[in-house]
Amino acid sequence: MIGASGWDDDVVQIQQANKPGDPFVITVNCPDKAGLACDICRIILDFGLSITKGDLSTDGVWCYIVLWIVPRAAFLPISFSFLKERLQAICPPCLAPFYPIQPPSRSSPVYLLKFCCVDRKGLLHDVTKVLSELELAIQKVKVTTTPDARVLDLFFITDNMELLHTRKRQEETYERLNAVLRDSCISCELQLPGPEYENNQGISSLSPALAEELFRCDLSDNEVRSQALSPDMAKLKKTNVTLDNSLSPAHTLVQIWCADHKGLLYDIMRTLKDMNMKISFGRFSPNSMGYRDLDIFIQQKDGKKILDPEKQNAVCSRLKLEMLHPLRVIIASRGPDTELLVANPVELSGKGRPRVFYDVTFALKTLGICVFSAEVGRHSASEREWEVYRFLLDENCLFQLTSLVARNQIVDRVRRTLMGW
Repeated sequence: MIGASGWDDDVVQIQQANKPGDPFVITVNCPDKAGLACDICRIILDFGLSITKGDLSTDGVWCYIVLWIVPRAAFLPISFSFLKERLQAICPPCLAPFYPIQPPSRSSPVYLLKFCCVDRKGLLHDVTKVLSELELAIQKVKVTTTPDARVLDLFFITDNMELLHTRKRQEETYERLNAVLRDSCISCELQLPGPEYENNQGISSLSPALAEELFRCDLSDNEVRSQALSPDMAKLKKTNVTLDNSLSPAHTLVQIWCADHKGLLYDIMRTLKDMNMKISFGRFSPNSMGYRDLDIFIQQKDGKKILDPEKQNAVCSRLKLEMLHPLRVIIASRGPDTELLVANPVELSGKGRPRVFYDVTFALKTLGICVFSAEVGRHSASEREWEVYRFLLDENCLFQLTSLVARNQIVDRVRRTLMGW
């Protein structure tokens, strides 16, 4: 039955867990569209949730997806109604079976949140946490610390609830921020940005040597050394991807065995979406000793199997790369200062990975490291677009930032937080 909003009430169903600790189940039953599985996995990652197992099936017209979900943190509040609303918003509505109608595409308006306050440890993450809880998505950031220990933060944000134009929503944002900033807040403003937002999407210049280390395909020396600190990193090297054309007359079977990490299914679905691969059936098995098994039946955009050996190698190589390097983390010297850089590939649709800024600032807060300045923007390299996060670290912390051991510990903690280890 179609409701007043035009949505089928059964497009998305959420069956809550019977007892604490058990997964809840999300069922999506709707007309199919290109990249739907990727979009669903992205929203689940954005809510801080983890997919324990899943099944996907489609005939190219209608899609049926079942996912078993658990929170990544026991204390994380879940708004099931809003999660359902976000998932329904990306599903194509229909008037009757097999007559899908694509909803008109629209982009959320960008707002500038600007505030000035007295600096303190963990401030940047505390603000980011509030924005995340309010479902305000960070698009770009510019953070600067002045010589008198004041911080000027510019957050360019969009509202997942599409309500930031209302006075009630704006007042709620101010109240939540003031509760965190308290007496340290000097000023706080929320407004539509000027043309400087559209004209300044890029990141400040990266040196050729820094760009090569950040975007290279193989592990850098620093990452190899950090494996001694992070045994989970060694697991990534065991990734195995194979293609099989013998089990289906119309599909190519992709078999993946790899180390588990936060957003794994999103990374796989994103890669297949960007390569114009159509998924007909997929099964995502539960975690076993830190590893996952995936079986995915795919076709090319023209509806044919992947028979060309070069295309087969391209699919395998690309999937391995995205699982080995879903995120890049390095630390470098910027003159006399120390800079942490994190990068992730941007979807061809223009969307970046969710919760990266949240996770990095959380890791730095846990380590007791203050951020002197921060910047988020886009950079083109290796024939693709990247989202780059740059953090200039404050020397006044417990870590001797010039020490190689300390730097490896910082990179290791940030990477482990991003990967959910």
